Amino acid sequence: MTRRLALLGSAVCLVVSAGAASAVDLPTRKAGLWEMKMVKTGSSMPEMTMQHCTDESTDKEMSTTAAPMAKQVCSKQDIQKTATGYVSDSVCGVAGVTVTSHAEIVGDFNSAYTVKSTSHAEGGPSGARDSVTTIEAKWLGACKSDQKPGDIVMPGGMKMNVKDMEKLKGLLPKQK
Repeated sequence: MTRRLALLGSAVCLVVSAGAASAVDLPTRKAGLWEMKMVKTGSSMPEMTMQHCTDESTDKEMSTTAAPMAKQVCSKQDIQKTATGYVSDSVCGVAGVTVTSHAEIVGDFNSAYTVKSTSHAEGGPSGARDSVTTIEAKWLGACKSDQKPGDIVMPGGMKMNVKDMEKLKGLLPKQK
């Protein structure tokens, strides 16, 4: 159960950070099935691979739905276009833990992209800690016949839909 909550938390963070644009919006990904492999160093969290079925409206909706959640938990969110892609800087806090992160995003959003994020977390039972997360995303083709846009298939087969973000907001601890 704890691992499922960690995976769900990771997915929520991924969706919030993906939709947390302010100065510049990230491009819309090509419609279809994307495989996203997440590797986190400096943490006990294992590597995980998930699949996300998306289309243009779902990608846009993800940004507009996640933005209010990100505004609720993040005091800073900034994405800038660079010569090689995008750079994102954010400061977010949930349940007494403040995470400062810097991410570099490179790729074409049509076939593959990579997000490398360096984070420093303060607070909570673990104290201060640093981590590096790399997300390698690649387009696999059309979504599977049993998938609809917004579906994310987590490791172990657990499936959720990002269109249920409003329900996920209730899982976040209230800010004091």
